[in-house]
Amino acid sequence: MNKWYEKAGNYSDVVISTRIRLARNISKYPFPCRLNSNTKKEVINEIYRALSRPEFKDYNFSCINAWEASLAEIRSLIERHLVSPEFAKADKNKAAFISQNGDISIMVNEEDHIRLQVMKEGLDLEETYNEADKMDTKLDKVLLFAFNEQLGYLTQCPTNLGTGMRASVMLHLPALRRCEMIEKISSSLIKLGLTMRGLYGEGSEPKGDIYQISNQVTLGISEKTALKNLNDITLQIISQERNCRKELAKDIQTIDAICRSVGILKTAKLLNNEDFMRLISNIRLGLSIGVIKGISYDTINEVTINAQPFMLIKAANSELSPLQRDKKRASLINEKMSTVEVL
Repeated sequence: MNKWYEKAGNYSDVVISTRIRLARNISKYPFPCRLNSNTKKEVINEIYRALSRPEFKDYNFSCINAWEASLAEIRSLIERHLVSPEFAKADKNKAAFISQNGDISIMVNEEDHIRLQVMKEGLDLEETYNEADKMDTKLDKVLLFAFNEQLGYLTQCPTNLGTGMRASVMLHLPALRRCEMIEKISSSLIKLGLTMRGLYGEGSEPKGDIYQISNQVTLGISEKTALKNLNDITLQIISQERNCRKELAKDIQTIDAICRSVGILKTAKLLNNEDFMRLISNIRLGLSIGVIKGISYDTINEVTINAQPFMLIKAANSELSPLQRDKKRASLINEKMSTVEVL
């Protein structure tokens, strides 16, 4: 069964993925900041028992305990966007439950008792939310989430009060970046209750021209309104990106950079991650403007994840030096690029 990052969905030339994340807390426990190691493990066990019930059988969740997992395993989850970078920090009294197909993950004791996350390929906010809502309802019946009629879902951080929902889309925006429009768009999004971040969310860099756009407001607004707002703005950004790409398709320097990227990725014997992300961005752009053929967005999505440092370590099932990782990354991308042709 293919994972979300091995597939391409709606508007796949620009949109890589859609994510819905819900912050929830179990009403009978204090917030995680007031729990000790023992009570945090009680929360984990409570959720483990809940997910072992018959109604969750089809999801086939696996449990990863942060205190037992290796650094490579945790980091590879971050690289697949299954857990947040915050999950890997400090306190090890955390766990992650991952569904068999990798679309659903549940972080326990990250900032709240539960961070329920659903990811889908392409732009699909409605379906992604429906699946998250379905899981949320099932869990609430068993665990009884903390909820207030006036404030909505109660969360450790006040910025998540209300719906507790963060909806986001991951976009590839090389043309808008080259046209120097990213800063202007980011400023405009803030006024609309949205925010633009890098590849791994808050505080991260937009590697490979990949950006995340998500809602900021969770209180005093319905999930439906927040999703419509994000969807409408995303469609506008897609249109702007595509218009800029039409101009880049006429630019000989852009075309040359794409053609050079094909050559390097086909033949390189060593490839560090920074160079890889820059070059694979050119490949995705080249495919969208008709400069190259012989590769799909599905393959680009897959190799972008699998070529990340800790995914390479996970695949090798052993420690790898930076040089060894660069060698394996080059070998992986050489194979995937073998069918690519410059038009």
